[in-house]
Amino acid sequence: MSKLLNCSSLALAAVLALSAGVASAQGFGQTTPDTGDAALASQPALAPDTQAPQLPPLGEGILTSVNNDMVTSYDLKQRMLLLIVTSGVQVTQENYAAFQQQAINSLIDERLQQQEMDHWKVKVSDGEVNDEIARMAAQSNLKPDQLLAELKRVGVEPATLRAQIAAESGWNSLVGGRYHANASVGTAQVDSLMDKVIADGQKPQYLVAEIFIDNASAGSPANAQQGAKQLYDQISQKVAPFQSVARQFSSAPSAANGGDAGWLVSGNIDPAVEDVLKTLEPGQMSPPITTKDGVYIYLLRQKTQGNADMVFRIKQAAVPLPANASAADISSAQVALTSFRSRVNSCEAVDEQLGKTSGSVQVTDLGDAQLSTLLANYSDALRPLKANQTTEPMRNSQNMNILYVCDRQLAGDNALTRQQVETNLVNQRLSMLGRRYLRELRSTATIESH
Repeated sequence: MSKLLNCSSLALAAVLALSAGVASAQGFGQTTPDTGDAALASQPALAPDTQAPQLPPLGEGILTSVNNDMVTSYDLKQRMLLLIVTSGVQVTQENYAAFQQQAINSLIDERLQQQEMDHWKVKVSDGEVNDEIARMAAQSNLKPDQLLAELKRVGVEPATLRAQIAAESGWNSLVGGRYHANASVGTAQVDSLMDKVIADGQKPQYLVAEIFIDNASAGSPANAQQGAKQLYDQISQKVAPFQSVARQFSSAPSAANGGDAGWLVSGNIDPAVEDVLKTLEPGQMSPPITTKDGVYIYLLRQKTQGNADMVFRIKQAAVPLPANASAADISSAQVALTSFRSRVNSCEAVDEQLGKTSGSVQVTDLGDAQLSTLLANYSDALRPLKANQTTEPMRNSQNMNILYVCDRQLAGDNALTRQQVETNLVNQRLSMLGRRYLRELRSTATIESH
């Protein structure tokens, strides 16, 4: 493959944080670090000897007009330099046209976003931009001035980075402000998704990062396949970092998070994709996978076989019963608990009984209990239950009891909580509404090439 440009093989780590930092509200869940050989290129470092990319000459002047704003050759050159150092991709004769088009598209979108921000008087202060630059610099153990100096050394003017930060930050604020009410979710929706998260925990899952080249953006399925193959080759050769390539070239919503697509659940995945994921070990990257919509490249981070452990918040209604209780006492306890459950049929109703004795029935808040720590019969009885459902009367060495499920979630430090599920649903909707908003702006804008 002949080289058209002599560009850096290492990305600038601080700049790589740009999309994830500014657009973090768009993602679902938390980013999990890459592992394995395929991820080595996802850990770029700021190289003091990084050489400035050499672009072929560009004609001077206005290239595109976006309503009343212009995109000049200088703007294009700056954005291409920024794309090169943030993606780490080597630009070749084969991919130069697509690389240039990516830069032009991002500039057009940025102009449209800025125009809409001006219309709604959305301002991003210098302090906000400075804070973001400082955060980015800190990730590479640099001071802000050092980061900007390194970018300038490879040809990227500080104003280019500042403009991109301001546009992304302001756009997210605008979308959040205009559509937050439309993105709100109800309790039933949160309950439904929480149930799905837990049900999915009992199936094989794959934690992945993804790059998606869609047929429409590429111009044809053949172009998508060719582009994906070139990206795959450069990532495999540890020339381009997976995360930064995803941010700059992927058409999936996960691009803003460096391709972090979270957990894919067996049965909800394209069979062609799952057949490949089954063969991978954590840290391995898939070859390009062709689907009807485009081409995917996956980096497998972790995988599970299902049957995940869970934590239940439970309350107990019990009748004391010694191990040597008579058949009559056992029968009496069972009748008392069955009657109690028919009258007290929710956790809220149980709360009203706490500290009271209803006949022989005693009510206790047991707090959180992890299934793996319980006796097998209790674990088996609780696993299929949802909130405000109860077990049948069960016997142990001290009593006969029924357990009320008040809440449940998957066990583990990274398990989604109810609050996280609600936040993620809102953010997903905002992301969708933001993309639709931008498509509408494009459809009504006057965009002309010069």
